[in-house]
Amino acid sequence: MSYKVYWFENDEAHAQSFLSGEIDLSLKFCEGLRARQYSGEDVSFVSLCSEDPNNATKMGVDKTGPDYNWKKRRS
Repeated sequence: MSYKVYWFENDEAHAQSFLSGEIDLSLKFCEGLRARQYSGEDVSFVSLCSEDPNNATKMGVDKTGPDYNWKKRRS
């Protein structure tokens, strides 16, 4: 798993990468950005994303078979 933190600072986009096993560092980095935001600095849109580099398939569904019969049901 790898991690990336995205944020805006003074209307400029930024990103910081973290290696597998560094989830604690990435969360502390986000915490620091949020603290700066809450203290009034121009920091916004703080987001943490993860990706599994060992994922062998594409994310989502691009084809379904003839037996696929999904229906939206309302409760």
